[in-house]
Amino acid sequence: MARPTIYDVATAAGVATSTVSRAFTNPGRVSAATRERVLASAAELGYRPNPHARALLSGRHHTVAMVVSDITNPHYFELIRGAEMRARMSEYTLLLVNAEESPRMEWEQIQRLAPAVDGFLLAASRLPDENLRQIADQRPVVLMSREVPGLASVVLDHVEGCRQIVAHLCSLGHRELVYLAGPRNSWMAATRWAALKEAAEGAGTTARRIGPFTPKVSQGGAAADGALNDGASAIVAHNDLLAIGVIQRLTQRGLRVPADVSVVGFDNIFAADVCTPGLTTLGGAHVDLGRVAVELLLTADTRGTDDQPSVVLPTELVLRGSTGAA
Repeated sequence: MARPTIYDVATAAGVATSTVSRAFTNPGRVSAATRERVLASAAELGYRPNPHARALLSGRHHTVAMVVSDITNPHYFELIRGAEMRARMSEYTLLLVNAEESPRMEWEQIQRLAPAVDGFLLAASRLPDENLRQIADQRPVVLMSREVPGLASVVLDHVEGCRQIVAHLCSLGHRELVYLAGPRNSWMAATRWAALKEAAEGAGTTARRIGPFTPKVSQGGAAADGALNDGASAIVAHNDLLAIGVIQRLTQRGLRVPADVSVVGFDNIFAADVCTPGLTTLGGAHVDLGRVAVELLLTADTRGTDDQPSVVLPTELVLRGSTGAA
């Protein structure tokens, strides 16, 4: 049997095809009784509107793209889950894009998708500020784990979180810490270092930075060796993956964690609870971060104004076995 068309629905409902179109794409312009008659006729015929045709008529695709810097990083799992659940609640499809830590690839993917989506969620984007503003001129944008003046954003409170880390290490008697920095073009890496440095100065503790390092387990060996050469009794790694790699390398070199060196990470990924020893790490409600980002994208006016919403969510220091007395 031929697939029913909008003309079949119009004939069955006794209305014009334009009325059928409005009933699906702009129901506020059709009376409730007429819309119910159109929907009933469509259901009886088995008609479903063509999403591409609806997009042409309404200008909306009911699709948002979420771009992550590295899809293999478990940190993004909860962000993605929160974003997908909130998008589905509003009958939107979440399209996932992996930038592979490449600003060039991130830019090319966004430009390719811009005509086909209603907006972008950019998680830990590596693009320069000016590129992000260019994207916002094309489509609504919400930044996740990144802040740029004039753009909507959702971040965790790493200023307070880093204060918690420093206070915890000081309570254990540590007077020196080394921060293993993340990628050179990472906004979060710079933010964490600035917050750690300020907190350390306020606590009378010495903080030094080495790196940058790629935030992966495989880079933990080089990062651990650099930290040992620095001589600090406490190591704060850019993320949990790097921290786990550091612990592995310290063990290989015959050092005990935390008896000889304490290690702290960021993100509280699931592996932080199962590595040996368990990793002390700064976490947060990453599901909420993804959910709030979609909420902003779908409900806020994220284009054309300088006064954009910036949401800061709380962090939590999760204490495990990787930190101990100096």
